Amino acid sequence: MNSGRLQVKIKRVCPRKRSRDGLKTQATPAGRRWSSVPETELTPAGRRAGGGGLPRCSTGRRTSSTMAEEFCSDSEDLFADYDSFLEDSSLLAKLDDAEQNERQRATDQLDGKHDEVLTDSILDAIGDEEPLEDLPPSQLQFQQEVRDQAKRSRLQDGHQTSTTSVRKEAGPETKTEDRTRRRRSVADQLKRTMIGNAVVPAGVSRTAALKETVVSEEMSVAVQAMETVSTETPDLGPFYGLPTRVKDLMMDLRGISSLYDWQQTCLNLDCVQQRKNLIYSLPTSGGKTLVAEILILRELLCRKKDCLFILPYISLVQEKVRGLASFGLELDFMVEEYAGSKGRFPPVKRRNKKSVYVATIEKAHSLVNSLIDTSRLEDLGLLVVDELHMLGDGSRGAVIEMTLAKVQFMSKTTQIIGMSATLGNIRDLQTFLRAENYSSDFRPYSSSMQKMDPDHIIALVTEVIPTHSCLVFCPTKKNCENVAQMICRYLKEEFLQHQEADKAMLLRDLKDGGNGTVCPVLSRTVPYGVAYHHSGLTSEERRLLEEAYSRGTLCLLTCTSTLAAGINLPARRVILRSPYVASDFLKRSQYKQMVGRAGRAGIDSVGESILILQDKDRSTAKSLVCAPMENCYSNLMMDDGKGILSLILSLVGLNMASSLQQLQDFLRWTLLFVQQQHLCAHKSLTEVLQQSLDFLKDKDLITAELDGSNLKVTRLGKATYKGSVDLTLSDLLYKDLSKGLEGLLLNSYLHLVYLVTPYDLVPQCRPDWMVYFRQFTLLSAAEQKMSAAVGVPESFVARKAAGQTVKKSVDQTVVTRMYLALVLFWVLKEADLWSVSERFRLNRGFVQTLLSSSSAFCSAVLLFTQELEELWPYRALLTELTRRLSYCVKAELIPLMEVAGVMESRAKQLYNAGYRTLTHLANADVAFLTRTIEHLSRKQANQIVASAKMLLNEKAAALQEEVDDLLTKPSDLPLI
Repeated sequence: MNSGRLQVKIKRVCPRKRSRDGLKTQATPAGRRWSSVPETELTPAGRRAGGGGLPRCSTGRRTSSTMAEEFCSDSEDLFADYDSFLEDSSLLAKLDDAEQNERQRATDQLDGKHDEVLTDSILDAIGDEEPLEDLPPSQLQFQQEVRDQAKRSRLQDGHQTSTTSVRKEAGPETKTEDRTRRRRSVADQLKRTMIGNAVVPAGVSRTAALKETVVSEEMSVAVQAMETVSTETPDLGPFYGLPTRVKDLMMDLRGISSLYDWQQTCLNLDCVQQRKNLIYSLPTSGGKTLVAEILILRELLCRKKDCLFILPYISLVQEKVRGLASFGLELDFMVEEYAGSKGRFPPVKRRNKKSVYVATIEKAHSLVNSLIDTSRLEDLGLLVVDELHMLGDGSRGAVIEMTLAKVQFMSKTTQIIGMSATLGNIRDLQTFLRAENYSSDFRPYSSSMQKMDPDHIIALVTEVIPTHSCLVFCPTKKNCENVAQMICRYLKEEFLQHQEADKAMLLRDLKDGGNGTVCPVLSRTVPYGVAYHHSGLTSEERRLLEEAYSRGTLCLLTCTSTLAAGINLPARRVILRSPYVASDFLKRSQYKQMVGRAGRAGIDSVGESILILQDKDRSTAKSLVCAPMENCYSNLMMDDGKGILSLILSLVGLNMASSLQQLQDFLRWTLLFVQQQHLCAHKSLTEVLQQSLDFLKDKDLITAELDGSNLKVTRLGKATYKGSVDLTLSDLLYKDLSKGLEGLLLNSYLHLVYLVTPYDLVPQCRPDWMVYFRQFTLLSAAEQKMSAAVGVPESFVARKAAGQTVKKSVDQTVVTRMYLALVLFWVLKEADLWSVSERFRLNRGFVQTLLSSSSAFCSAVLLFTQELEELWPYRALLTELTRRLSYCVKAELIPLMEVAGVMESRAKQLYNAGYRTLTHLANADVAFLTRTIEHLSRKQANQIVASAKMLLNEKAAALQEEVDDLLTKPSDLPLI
């Protein structure tokens, strides 16, 4: 088919023209015009154009399949034997009436004004009635053109030109032909317009079309502005290089009508406009994230590039996915979650849409590795790192450094934006990232410190609650619970009446989430609007308490320092109950994080922080508050150089380096190279590299020639870096998996669960031997046999439970790992963290951590086995196990829990309300959802529906991309 011409396949049914008398005269509703046309009767070209392909001519009766068929192009008169595609001749009837009136007037009055009279008469005939609002834009445009032409002709009535004189001198035959030609011209124009209507999507209104045009024009302006950057122009486009639509969405979805001065200054920096790397440092709560989001939207919409947003915690990733989903739906880009067991490697390559990958630190590193491996890193236009100062945070800091170094080394077009707390050695980070720096001491409120008495914490709390919110940071988890109960003992009864119904609902939700059980401490404190928050809570409890605090049902949380680095829970007043975290004195960065919760940007204009001290801590605390900012150092050399070992292995595996010299060249892009004089005082980086290579060769992870050249990864090495497995444990994992194949137990999950129980949680657990033995005896004979095969026989457990000495040596790591596997085994069987924590006498928060860590490790082991052919049986088995561990609920709830932020209790509510699938949730009415689901705010409902739509679009797009790949003609097809 010639792509330049519209060709429509039709059937000529009637051999003669039909009478208009029997035809309908009412306009067909726009929404029903093509509803009766089967999709198979649309041409492929019509479908690609948006589903508006021409249907076959309707005759009102069934046609024969043997009827002759013919093709016609857009130049044919499709109306030769028909008045209308839709058996609606109202407009053509009006046109004929107008022409008849015109002929009569032409006979009575032969002058030179036929052109104008004709136009006026048609306008009067079809324009005096109510406008046809349901007509397509092209037909409305035709009517408008006719009216405009009539107006011009009326203006010319009093100003006859020489052309008019010439027309008056023309003969009668010429005049008649001219009138006929003009009548045919108008009729033909209308017919051409109606043909155009047939390929216009039926549901598109003129208003919507104009609105889309305006947005497109604004986007074009913004793109042009970005391509031709001018330092004299403070604004790159209608809204910082983005269309006004984004500004409207910021107001509608976030309630943000304007930016702070520092945000405007930062967005208009020369280095930002020129796409140079940037680190910007502000105190916590200054509004750093909004700047990053605007830059991400600019990259997605204007430059048409993918973005990577790195956040430190899973909860933050999920919160950001929910927050960006609505923007993605409105602005047509994808929001993809890379956290825990979620994320595809490599990501789906999309032709028509761009993606923002929201990822944890570890997942971001794996994502970058996969993009390098598939030569797609150039698709990544922007990388944003939140909490950049975490470069100095142990092994996770080493992973951030590896990720940033690889991106800088492999892509010269990817811009890096780092958000950080103020640091003392920010210049080191600038050198590492080749970045500019912008700093400000802005805070969105005025601080006030009050003179306090350490024994009057109740007075400090009741000054702000329940009208405002308050956070009390405590040094230990147990202290959180004690302080919460102590505060409630002294609160007045009026606190029980504040939002009493909402607090009762919260307790019911907590009970449902705990399968009928509520923490005794929470059951006493929640009625007062008080709760504790620490890692001992399950994820379901944390979500419920956080949501209740955010909407004001809870007015006070007693919490540990981990909340300060978690999700956005602001407060009018923040009280530090002690300057200690456990037994360690506060670090300045921890202190800044905690007090930064007071008066968050965009939420509150006032905030206070109070630090309660003992006399012995006053001088130390003064040094803490007044001390210079902490420095940030590379962690590649920490833990016996584990970071640099992992870096070398992945560089060789990704073919980024194959010799010692190339490894040295890459290290110039690391923070370690910038700080080598401080961190490598006793040995050079060359010596460090050589020792690391020797270690990797001894571990059989890489091979090399005798002279050290031609470095290559082994199969085990490739599996190790692809699965992001700890390289010091990869050989042990391989042995366990290989041994498991000798007698893999498949009538139970226990064996598989043992194989994916994380090694790094073993030191954190001490088995209760009586509990161990009791649970062991409940296993089947096959399960007990499996346990003995891995190194934990029943006799050993029985002797330990009886307190007897065991002479035969056993591997304590294997024993403890089996104990943890039993915990997971019962979690999968009962899907109830509360009952399992009681069964094993473990903190329910630890059981939650075990479950989430096992889910992530199972995902890593799956990737590990995909690179080793001999481990092929695990691939299908671990795929399903990863899914079970990720959600650990009944199968029918899993589709709902795939939506970011939907936990088990919420999934149960949705399921019971009739929302059984992702499609149900994506098409839910927000208002109805809010009325149907108890304790669900409109904001939360909007986020849930938006997240569901985004996830549905993502799955559909992935399937479509797969279909397109299958149907694409191979570029290397052999020629005939």
